[in-house]
Amino acid sequence: MRLEFIGIDPDTLKNGSPTVWVDGVNADIVIQSYTADEETRGQCARNTAPGHAQGIPDHETVIRVPARLVPMLREACDAAERAQL
Repeated sequence: MRLEFIGIDPDTLKNGSPTVWVDGVNADIVIQSYTADEETRGQCARNTAPGHAQGIPDHETVIRVPARLVPMLREACDAAERAQL
């Protein structure tokens, strides 16, 4: 795995650091962010999406990505697309 740093939460004050990378090998977007609270996790677990079983599988989690990281996610999407070419 070779991670390309895209950006870090501009409001980071050394007490949390939501960060975005792109894996240079498979173009996956890798996100470090806040663990969702129990209420959010519960809502995700109860809701279903088409083709999705109810619940959160043990190998998955729910995270919250601050809206201020949206520009970095766009940049990460662009970097991931370039890596796939």
